[in-house]
Amino acid sequence: MESGSECPGNDSGVFSIRVPAIVQQTIEFIQSEDSNSKIQAAREIRRLTKTSQKHRRYFSGAIEPLVAMLRSDSSDCYEAALFALLNLAVKDEMNKIAIVDAGALPPLICFLNSNDSNLREYATAALLTLSASAVNKPKISASGAIPLLVEILRDGSPQAKVDSLMALYNLSTHPGNLSIILAAKAISPLVNLLKSCKKSSKTVEKCSALLESLLSFDEGRTALIFEEGGVLAVVEVLESGSLQSREHAVGALLTMCKSDRCRYREPILREGVIPGLLELTVQGTPKSQLKARTLLELLRDSPNRRTEFQADTLENIVCNIVSQIDGEDRSGKAQKMLAEMVQVSMEQSLRHLEKRALVCTPIDRPLSKLSL
Repeated sequence: MESGSECPGNDSGVFSIRVPAIVQQTIEFIQSEDSNSKIQAAREIRRLTKTSQKHRRYFSGAIEPLVAMLRSDSSDCYEAALFALLNLAVKDEMNKIAIVDAGALPPLICFLNSNDSNLREYATAALLTLSASAVNKPKISASGAIPLLVEILRDGSPQAKVDSLMALYNLSTHPGNLSIILAAKAISPLVNLLKSCKKSSKTVEKCSALLESLLSFDEGRTALIFEEGGVLAVVEVLESGSLQSREHAVGALLTMCKSDRCRYREPILREGVIPGLLELTVQGTPKSQLKARTLLELLRDSPNRRTEFQADTLENIVCNIVSQIDGEDRSGKAQKMLAEMVQVSMEQSLRHLEKRALVCTPIDRPLSKLSL
């Protein structure tokens, strides 16, 4: 058993913490003036805190000297400190707050601006971890991190893009941050991420959730419409994403249609959204079902007579199915009807799009939008 000193707990004396000797020695080394000793101590802290919540508590006293190491001119020094701080912050709210309070944000912002892609990736991961704290969110946004995170979302490595997305999602829940994210032109890289990721992934869940929030702004809706394949990317999530992703996707399209039905109805219909909406009316979450029915109603009337007739016919079928499901028979016949109808509707939509592909010019219908 390791020897160590007993630290006082609360005033009642009920709790006490016996700090292992290795922790005391490592903290002494991290506070020394010797750079090599600091680096070795930081690496030891990283090792000990990788999987141990207990050691994250023990080493909370090392946060300030580790943050001071981030300002070093030595890459070995600040990288060792950064890795140690990352592990200290994992699943420890107090350490997350202490790291920001110790002054970690300015050097992290410098790392985000670095030409070193690895360093940018490490800094992004650190901000992802720190942004999970509600206390830190306004401080991180005030530091100017959001535009840099959007830049990494656009041009970073695959892992950095995912970490940037997750950090932006965390920050988006703080009032005022959504407008900052939108001003940094986040719609385009978010759409690109939707296109490139597996639709059932956690990344797409967070991406579609952030998009749904951003589309509550007129600037966000306009940016999505003008983004090549933007609406189609959301429709594809609605069709084949996870239950949570589909809920966010239908919510995003519903937000658009509610804001200006005349402007957004046709672009949404054009991407063949009806089959996915029909399926959601039965197979989605309760919120998805309600949103899908509401969106179908908004899409029902169209300036295009042919589209209006088709949407109206499908809406009547949906209403018939819903009336059965809302009654006693919630599975049997109604589920079978829905499956058959969705299959037929998807086949009809595909044939319709193939016909349009033969007669439309590339300007009318970009080739990238023809695949389902």
